[in-house]
Amino acid sequence: MKATLKNYRQSPRKVRLVANLVKGKGVRQAEAELFFLPKRAADPVAKLLASAVASAKLAGSEAENLIVKNVTVDKAPTLKRIMPRARGSASRINKRSSHITLTLAEKNTEKVSSKKVVKKAKAKKTK
Repeated sequence: MKATLKNYRQSPRKVRLVANLVKGKGVRQAEAELFFLPKRAADPVAKLLASAVASAKLAGSEAENLIVKNVTVDKAPTLKRIMPRARGSASRINKRSSHITLTLAEKNTEKVSSKKVVKKAKAKKTK
């Protein structure tokens, strides 16, 4: 399942710190980490994760079997503002925004025994 947040008014560099924290984790663990994270971007990313989980539930998946496969934070349009400076000049202020895309995937619930893998590898070597 995929969920996107467009034009979030925070710079992508700051949002990526939060996004990389939850990448590859289980949904429940990611929700817990975002709840206690003291960053401003944690709340919108948590809402985006909840939206993706809700979409996955509608598609028939269980929340316990989902992991955060990928989170990408891209640059959105920048608002350009000016600040008056000395002697009639001006300096530019860039107000950056982000596009956030979150992708969920199902865990592999089947566990392959390591003994079976070793036996198969030995069988291939003897042939």
